[in-house]
Amino acid sequence: MEYAVETKNLTKKFKDLSAVLNLNIEIRPGEIFGLVGPDGAGKTTTLRMLSTAMEQTSGEAKILGLNIKTDEEKIRDRIGYMPQRFSLYNDLTVDENIEFFADLYNVPKDFRIKRKKELLDVMRLSPFTKRKGGQLSGGMQKKLALASNLIHTPEVLFLDEPTTGVDPVSRRDFWKILYELKNVTIVVTTPYMDEADRCNKVGLIREGQLLISDTPEELKKKGNAKTLEEAFINIVEEK
Repeated sequence: MEYAVETKNLTKKFKDLSAVLNLNIEIRPGEIFGLVGPDGAGKTTTLRMLSTAMEQTSGEAKILGLNIKTDEEKIRDRIGYMPQRFSLYNDLTVDENIEFFADLYNVPKDFRIKRKKELLDVMRLSPFTKRKGGQLSGGMQKKLALASNLIHTPEVLFLDEPTTGVDPVSRRDFWKILYELKNVTIVVTTPYMDEADRCNKVGLIREGQLLISDTPEELKKKGNAKTLEEAFINIVEEK
C-alpha cells in the first residue's frame, strides 16, 4: 500500500550532532501519528524535514508518494504545517489571516467562502472575525493557526506541539476538532501523554532515534504498564 508518510533512514546532522538518525516510520492515510520525546529529542527537526522546510542530510521520505527532496512544491500544496510558535500575523484580523493563507494557496474565491465559514464555525471563531490575531487568547490563536492551515483542505497535517501553553479546556477542544477532521493524515508532536494516548499510533523518540512505535494499547502491553507514560519509562529502561 502507499503510505501517506513514509521515511527510510531519514537523518539530519548539524556538524557532529545527529538531530535525527535513521528514522523509519510508516503512517497510513487518515491516521493520527503522535511523536513523543523530551526537548531536543528531534521532534521538531523531523517535522521540518517532512514538511520540506528543512533538507535532510541523508535517507529519504515520501509524503503522499512524493519525494521531499525533489517534489517540494507539489508536497507543499497538499500539506499543512503548524509550528510551535504562533506563526500568523498579530496585526491582521482573524478573517484577514485566513484570507492571507487562502491567497497563498490560491484557493478559489467561491470555494473559500464556504470553507472559511465551515472552519470559523468549527473553531468557534465566528464571533471574532474582526479581532486581531495578537489580541486572541493562546487557545484561540492555536485554533486560528489550525483554521489557516486547513483552508486549502490539506491531505496531511503536521502539528508541532500544537497545544503547548494553552489551558486544559482549549486542549480538549483542539483535540475534538482534530478527531472531526475527515480524510486528513495528522502527524503531531506532543509532550502530553493523554494526547499521545488519543493517537492511532505513537512513536517514542530520544536523542534523534526512534526507540519504538506502535498503537498506545500495544505499547502498554510491551511496557507491561497501565499508562502510556509508565510504558515509555519501562521501555526506555529496557533499552
